[in-house]
Amino acid sequence: MKHKSNTAPLYEALLAYRDSGQRSFHVPGHKNGQVYRRLLEQADQQQLDGGAVEIHRNEGEAKGKQSSGRSVPVGEDCFRQAEEERYGNKIHGLTVHAENETDASAADVVPVSAFLEMMRLDVTEISGTDDLHHPEGVILEAQQLAADCFGAEESFFLVGGSTSGNLSLLLTVCNEPNSLVLVQRNVHKSIIHGLMLAGARAVFLEPWVDPTSGLAVMPSLETVQAAVQAHPEAKGVLVTLPNYYGMGADLKPIAEVCHEAGMPLLVDEAHGAHYGQHPELPASALSCGADGVVQSTHKMLSAFTMGAMLHVQGPRLNRSLLRQRLAMVQSSSPSYPVMASLDLARRLLHTQGANAFTAGLAAVDAFKRGLAELPRFRLLQPWQQLQQEPPAGTKPVAGGNAEAAGAPGRLEALPAAALPSAAGYTAQDPFKAVIYDGTGVLSGYGLQQQLEVRGCVPEMSDERYVVLLFSLGSTLRDAEHLLQALQQISLEQEQSQSLGEQSQRLTKEAINFISTWNNFQESTPFSEPIPFTLQPIMEEDTTEVSIDNCVGLRSAEMVTPYPPGIPLVYAGERISAAMITRIKLLRDEGARFHGVSDTSLQSLKIIRE
Repeated sequence: MKHKSNTAPLYEALLAYRDSGQRSFHVPGHKNGQVYRRLLEQADQQQLDGGAVEIHRNEGEAKGKQSSGRSVPVGEDCFRQAEEERYGNKIHGLTVHAENETDASAADVVPVSAFLEMMRLDVTEISGTDDLHHPEGVILEAQQLAADCFGAEESFFLVGGSTSGNLSLLLTVCNEPNSLVLVQRNVHKSIIHGLMLAGARAVFLEPWVDPTSGLAVMPSLETVQAAVQAHPEAKGVLVTLPNYYGMGADLKPIAEVCHEAGMPLLVDEAHGAHYGQHPELPASALSCGADGVVQSTHKMLSAFTMGAMLHVQGPRLNRSLLRQRLAMVQSSSPSYPVMASLDLARRLLHTQGANAFTAGLAAVDAFKRGLAELPRFRLLQPWQQLQQEPPAGTKPVAGGNAEAAGAPGRLEALPAAALPSAAGYTAQDPFKAVIYDGTGVLSGYGLQQQLEVRGCVPEMSDERYVVLLFSLGSTLRDAEHLLQALQQISLEQEQSQSLGEQSQRLTKEAINFISTWNNFQESTPFSEPIPFTLQPIMEEDTTEVSIDNCVGLRSAEMVTPYPPGIPLVYAGERISAAMITRIKLLRDEGARFHGVSDTSLQSLKIIRE
């Protein structure tokens, strides 16, 4: 390897370009930010000519400043002073325009200085900056360093987020029409789009559901084994790990099953780019034997938004075809600042190693210790650690068990595949602090709203839980602010209402609670093959059927409860009795649905057969 791990070849190439002073006769059109700097030069000239720039009211005021020993700011200095006057030294993004846009001054139309400086690094494929789609220089070296850092045989930079990685993987393994893939049912929509683009068929694997939290994790080993045996012709297996809540389990047994059948294991590890980089973090998918792994480097590490990586190893993926697919789904004009941020994120890990996470882990540990002092709020943890804690939404009783079956607030009935099993949920990302209101007064949505009012913006929430995302960039001050917010919420709720009365009311209402996160089928661990295509289902080939009469028919529309947007029924999928039961329960509980023509869910659009 030409470069040492403490270098960032792509980033350093951009710095060299910036400092070279070369004249740009190529794209991008802003010419290293020169289009805006020209306005600053014009403002400079106006000052020298005695022109009235908006920032300085008149020449007398300027001369007064000069006579008092203060210099009159010109050019970029003039602009920076305007920033300080308008924003108090805070960078808020692009400036607003003056009332009369044709008379706007430089300070009204020029971006803030940080954005302007970034434009100096926004280049394209020229001599010395390499080409993402045919890397031979600094990009190749940066990707090789990434592979070394993350334990891959080969790594690829992604400028379209993990979406572009998922698309390219599916388009690689599905190398002929009607290719069959075994896919975890509750996957990101980019997986569905990849199946459509490939014209593939999918057998959907039902996820294992943690009985304590009621949240879906990933398909069990038994489900994967059964599906592989039933469909030996499948081109591969695709799972998501960890889930949005940081929950996961051991991936090695699943990788072994796939490899014994000659199938590659593909993993959407969008939320696990940091895995395997510290002893307190779960193992990475690559270390567990996955063949193709997609990571959103921007989610849990330090890259810019949209910056992601695709890592591959082993002989089961056609890498030549994969490079072709990547060129298809990624822009031919990739963002160099985004790619440089990937290079820097990797260098940070390479040079600091596990120490890069010390401060962030200390922050989340401080938060969890403080949370233990607030009995109202509880923390989601693997089942083994929660044997003394009742499931969320249930009334605590002696011994820590939930009330007897049939009691108010118990979790919805789970299929046999979701019964307690230590192997289903054994790993929790420490940086994902998933909390809930143990009294049942505040839903996850309500708790998120209360936190945001107090200056804490969570990653996401659902009906019950709030996901608080820490990272290597989190600080003890962040944890302190969050704890103070939760303390305020708890005190204000106690003062404004009777917790006991409202908790009793909400617990009573929770009898029929059905989570939209867990779209599983009780009757079978996996579906029949479902075809995907870009060709729309023609209206004349469909008919409206009462929802009570849809069992056994093929759906012409995708039935997707929101949030979070995980399809319950796919277009072309044959509808089971369990699906209808679940749709009706969700409908009656007031859930919102996307993708259906009858939003009241009294009927479904069915394919004529």
